[in-house]
Amino acid sequence: MFAILLAALWRRFPDALGARGERVSLVHGVLVLAFVGGAVVLHPRFRAKRALTATLVWLGLSALLFAGYAYRFDLESIADRLLSELVPGLGVVEGGEIRFRARAGGHFVVEAEVDGVSVRFLVDTGASDVVLSPADVERLGFALESLSFTKRYRTANGVVFGAPVRLDRIRIGPISVADVAASVNGVPMQRSLLGMSFLDRLSSYEVRDATLVLRP
Repeated sequence: MFAILLAALWRRFPDALGARGERVSLVHGVLVLAFVGGAVVLHPRFRAKRALTATLVWLGLSALLFAGYAYRFDLESIADRLLSELVPGLGVVEGGEIRFRARAGGHFVVEAEVDGVSVRFLVDTGASDVVLSPADVERLGFALESLSFTKRYRTANGVVFGAPVRLDRIRIGPISVADVAASVNGVPMQRSLLGMSFLDRLSSYEVRDATLVLRP
């Protein structure tokens, strides 16, 4: 039986056993396997049914491990998609770009790293700058009392004032933009806004099928 298996493997993969040392190693391995297998089968306490069950379990586990390794990148993509659905703001990276699904109401929430601090933004193409809430600004280490709220912005709620600041870097997944113009809002906000001072620095962005796509 083992000789038949050896001949079949040799015939199927002739190039894999090109060197004499490789052929000797294979024959040695098959003989060891035959010896160990025969000893187990001939042992007085050998139970065929139990051995068959254990063999099938190990074969199943091996198949699962092999399939997991073979499809590891697909599984990572599926995990990223599930995580992005469970945690607002986490996008799915595909081919260097990052995608975000619309939240309730059609808004896009993006989790970014601003100067090493995690900040959750609402994407707003109507905002000329990145607009930071006072709470997020304090987390970034700015002192509100030292800022000058001199910049006027027209919003749906009227004119508001902001304090111009510069951010060293904003990272979103594989995208990194340095030296970003931003403004600190003069009144509390529920969430900071990711405006055009960041979006215009990308190669492109688009909304398609309720999905925001950002490209570096």
